[in-house]
Amino acid sequence: MFTGLVAGDAHQQHRPPTSRPDAPDHPTVPLTLITVFARHRVACNLLMTLMLLAGLWALDKLNRQFFPNFELDFVTVGVTWTGASPEDVESAVTNVLEEELRTVDGLRKLTSESYEGRARLILEYDEGTDMGSAVDQVKERVALIRNLPADAEEPEISKVVRYEPVARLIVHGPDDLERLRPLARQIEEELLRRGIAQVRFVGLPEEEIAVQVSAAMMHELSLSLDDIANRIAARSRDIPAGNIGRDDVTRQLRALDQQRREVDFEQLPIISDANGRLLRLGDIASIERRPKQGQAELLYKGRPAIELRLNRTETSDSLEAAQALQDWLREDRPKLPRGIEVRVYDETWQLIWERIELLLRNGGSGLLLVLLVLFAFLNARVAFWVAVGIPVSFMACLGVLYLVGGTINMISLFALIMALGIIVDDAIVVGEDALAHFQQGDTPLQAAELGAQRMLAPVVSSSLTTIAAFLPLMLVGGIIGNILFDIP
Repeated sequence: MFTGLVAGDAHQQHRPPTSRPDAPDHPTVPLTLITVFARHRVACNLLMTLMLLAGLWALDKLNRQFFPNFELDFVTVGVTWTGASPEDVESAVTNVLEEELRTVDGLRKLTSESYEGRARLILEYDEGTDMGSAVDQVKERVALIRNLPADAEEPEISKVVRYEPVARLIVHGPDDLERLRPLARQIEEELLRRGIAQVRFVGLPEEEIAVQVSAAMMHELSLSLDDIANRIAARSRDIPAGNIGRDDVTRQLRALDQQRREVDFEQLPIISDANGRLLRLGDIASIERRPKQGQAELLYKGRPAIELRLNRTETSDSLEAAQALQDWLREDRPKLPRGIEVRVYDETWQLIWERIELLLRNGGSGLLLVLLVLFAFLNARVAFWVAVGIPVSFMACLGVLYLVGGTINMISLFALIMALGIIVDDAIVVGEDALAHFQQGDTPLQAAELGAQRMLAPVVSSSLTTIAAFLPLMLVGGIIGNILFDIP
């Protein structure tokens, strides 16, 4: 690189002839990697071009996100046992699962939670554990359990997947939450269709089907609550069916998958009366869809509201997800009914874009300052080639970042911003020393070789001191260590 910059100056400066009797003897430059590239300009320029192309290609492929990618060493096990109290869930489900799973390989910590009708276990593994094998082992252990309650559902076993926030939306307007529910679902479908990986709701209570049967009707038909509950459950699957009965005479129902509307439940056959007429559930009970009790509600400016949390997966790009959101806001938000407002806040993607803009501003201002200062104190050709070293170095770094599976995130951008000053300093000292050799009477080739050779040790030493300062971050374990690993 510096061979070109010094050679061009031969036309601008009158260098003392090397044949002068008082000219100093110039040492022979040993054959090193530096001299090989200095003497083969085509190879040097080709390598520089490849570095630029690799960086541009990687820039198009690298994901832009808030945090680096890292795997969570967690597995969850969930069991639903509808109608059971937390105490019953703990004794009949949670304790049984704990006893079987506490001896799985690589287990670091086991946490369990028991709720009404639900048990949840969280298994935390040692760092570096093969989570695919861990999930398989948990499934095998759970399959061996034979003493779970007969009416409990099949255990749900999954590896914890990390989702990263993109932004949050607040949907509000009328005082009736039920008017917002279909609109929130419509917005969810539109955002998912545009490329948002996941939409989670806050303030949107889950619904249940409530079935109420009078005591007189049950007595007339010689039926109990258990009889009706069992007949409903036998004909419907995979949907929360709510409660049967009223007040203190209630029984929770859970049905699954076939019936999802009140009219579907009304058509469920229950029993034949004394005249042989088939009675359906709608003939003997009142059925309504209603929000589940005891769920959190969200208010915005004193009115019911629904929050939509937009997330991305590890394989998706935060800025692409943000663009999908902006497209929806521009094209679909105006189509919402009058009185419905959507407010966007907590736009995490903006932090990423601001950090990228900071890097671009610092890089641009660094290029400009380098050009101005070096042009004032050295010459234009040295200034140009020193400035070229900045984008070439960054493009090469992006290429390597893609090859090792990295991403453009807040941590890697922080590291690049810190490295910007180091790159400029190193390029300046090498370029200035090469020019000094040229002005002392060396040929352009000798000046470039001697300048790079002489500054090699100082540049490497200064880089090693920076590496030593940040190397301990590679030794930090856990989630924090995974996040900070991009800096060194």
